[in-house]
Amino acid sequence: MDWVTLVYSVILLACGISIFVATFFQKGDERRRFINEKAQSYAFMAVFGMLLLEVAQSIYLTVQGNTSYTSTGNGISPIMFLTVISIMYLLTLLIYRKKYGD
Repeated sequence: MDWVTLVYSVILLACGISIFVATFFQKGDERRRFINEKAQSYAFMAVFGMLLLEVAQSIYLTVQGNTSYTSTGNGISPIMFLTVISIMYLLTLLIYRKKYGD
């Protein structure tokens, strides 16, 4: 693993954790809590959908007899998975804040 990937991973992980944690520690009214819950539920649906597609793909390739898929581990990259979910959560949070919020 080269240094660029390592630095990118650390920065991405720190940003993702700060986005998820910051919304939990903010004090606010019911409207703010509603906005956070909507954004979190949308991000959860995206995680569930991506994992469901990954499982379906692995089952399909196993049934087809493609053993190179299981031996090489061509699954979802964890860094890319966290990137997509963090960006999706941030975008939905901003959209719902603009739509319902302050």
